[in-house]
Amino acid sequence: MDVDGISLRQFHQAEGVEDWRVVGDGACAWFRTGSFAAGARLVGAIAELAGLGAHQPDVDLRHDGVTVRLLTVTGDWYGLSERDLELARRISALAREQGVPADPSMVQSVQVSIDALVGADVLPFWRAVLGYEYRPDSPDEDLVDPRGRGPSFWFQRMDAPRPQRNRIHVDVWVPYEQAEARVAAAVAAGGRLLTDEHAPAWWVLADPEGNEVCVATSMSRD
Repeated sequence: MDVDGISLRQFHQAEGVEDWRVVGDGACAWFRTGSFAAGARLVGAIAELAGLGAHQPDVDLRHDGVTVRLLTVTGDWYGLSERDLELARRISALAREQGVPADPSMVQSVQVSIDALVGADVLPFWRAVLGYEYRPDSPDEDLVDPRGRGPSFWFQRMDAPRPQRNRIHVDVWVPYEQAEARVAAAVAAGGRLLTDEHAPAWWVLADPEGNEVCVATSMSRD
């Protein structure tokens, strides 16, 4: 299927998507409904949008809010498209009609990163044990949950073993305007900032025992 793919930067620079943030895979928005019933009404309205067809959003309904994720997946594309951009605008318009505000500060996604000397040796094991699938556009280094619930797994290639460095770390994707506050909170809670040389794309931190985590954003990425 032909896809009018767009970059993370193109999505964020477009008009009418102020409610949305690209965090990891896809564009996400969280709408503060205040009740399960109000959330169900918003989800029902989204479901009735004309022209959804096979391109439907992922929706998570909770007692106080609704999370919507937009992502285009084909045999060779795993990212954002013009259809996602238009759908984001339509969903935001529905939320405004129902008086439901968006809160971008509630959006985040988590990715588990594993260092691998030979990715082809370790990916099949993790795919089997997790019940995941290879990501269509990067099957040599990424696994994704076919249910759309669990964190993605990225296998970071190493040229040689790195002693004194943990082989598995977590990447926490947050809205770009929340990143520095999240880093500061982690440091205040006993962590250490290892490097900010790649900021605002990502910061590398460690807990008091040296276990690493990256706080990442879509800034400075295409």
